Amino acid sequence: MDMNYTDLTERLVRKCLTLGADAAEVYLETSRNMSVNVLNKEIETIEEASSQGVGFRVFTGGRMGFSHCNDFSDKSLEDTISRAIAFAKLTTPDENNVLPDDRSMTSVADIYDPAIKGEPMDKKIKMALELESLAMSAHGITKSSGAGYSEGESEVFIGNSNGIIKSYKSSGCSLGVSVVAEKGDQKNTGDEYCSRVFFSDLLPLDQIAASASAKAVELLDPVMIGTQRAAVIFDPDVVRSLFGGVISALNGERVLQGASFLKDFLNRRFASSLITIVDDPTLARSTGSAPFDGEGVPTRKIVLVENGTVRSFIYNSKAAKRAGTKSTGSASRGGFTSLPGIGTHKIYIQPGNSSPKDIIAGTAKGLLLREVTGYGVDPVSGNFSGGASGLWIVNGEIAHPVKGVTIAGRASDIFNAINMVGNDTDMNRSFSAPTIRVAEMMIGGK
Repeated sequence: MDMNYTDLTERLVRKCLTLGADAAEVYLETSRNMSVNVLNKEIETIEEASSQGVGFRVFTGGRMGFSHCNDFSDKSLEDTISRAIAFAKLTTPDENNVLPDDRSMTSVADIYDPAIKGEPMDKKIKMALELESLAMSAHGITKSSGAGYSEGESEVFIGNSNGIIKSYKSSGCSLGVSVVAEKGDQKNTGDEYCSRVFFSDLLPLDQIAASASAKAVELLDPVMIGTQRAAVIFDPDVVRSLFGGVISALNGERVLQGASFLKDFLNRRFASSLITIVDDPTLARSTGSAPFDGEGVPTRKIVLVENGTVRSFIYNSKAAKRAGTKSTGSASRGGFTSLPGIGTHKIYIQPGNSSPKDIIAGTAKGLLLREVTGYGVDPVSGNFSGGASGLWIVNGEIAHPVKGVTIAGRASDIFNAINMVGNDTDMNRSFSAPTIRVAEMMIGGK
């Protein structure tokens, strides 16, 4: 039987009020996930799961209680609401416990592909097997760490006692592979993945495979370098290690707590004017896009950093009320079992006008960074540190691989030293970034 979840959501909001809540929010979610993993030409696992669940956030006398369940029988739903109300009575009142009241929704195109489900299972299995086989066929590749295909779709319904009732459906699918190149006693892994909203947009298998095997092979026969200061070019895949801490530092909750190195930088410059960072959940056909956030607030495009200047912190309703501002539509939710946090939807760093080739050619001496281990930028202190591997550049040309060095610096120095930004932002990545060159960083070698 097909249940009308919109009606159910509305009915449950009313039920919360009947049972004694002053205000209530119902977050209901249904989802389906499937994944195939293969290793050495064998199917290792095929998993498929459907789930449904509902979370109740209730307020009584300014106190908040939360409870959730995945059983939609009347008794279970009523018990769960009663539990949430009982929990609320045990907590401390907080005047910032508020629910949004904006009933509008942002129009976002193409975030659900009904065709994913219809593609035959054996086709998806064959894709994973073929992807592994293509990546294995490259010169220098000796072992597979596996390949896989996965897909998911979900529908979210939010209702609250301020009259909000809205829902949307979204989907995604991805392919990935990981292989190992060996030479003597050296081992190096390379992996690549591709995620899309629409099945028909997945990249050709040979393209994904070639990228994974190239990454595995290119770091063989590394040469150790001496400790020195030199340029560091961040490959798009590792830019997140540099900017992930910035995004965390723009979290309005952290700013209120004083736990952000950017807390005093609203409308002040902290980075090179080449850097503009946008969070845009309204992009069509983009993973991460959504018409409203985890509390039902309409989403919008937010320029977080404009030409190196912080333009906006991000807030959910509670943090916004505490800060005396409005929610930025940035309430994040880990599903029906969790309360709204604060998060981004679809981050991208605006592309510059240099090709990655130009950036390498214009570097007299430096490290093209391919892999980073460790912390990246600490959102509290703003210090950067990590282990690094990549390719050493001499006179604008790649000379040899480098492994096992460390890079470190103060965020303010690093961000202001960014002097080239690539034109290669791939908008299909979850963190879409171009190649970025930092003029100088401390590189620890032998």
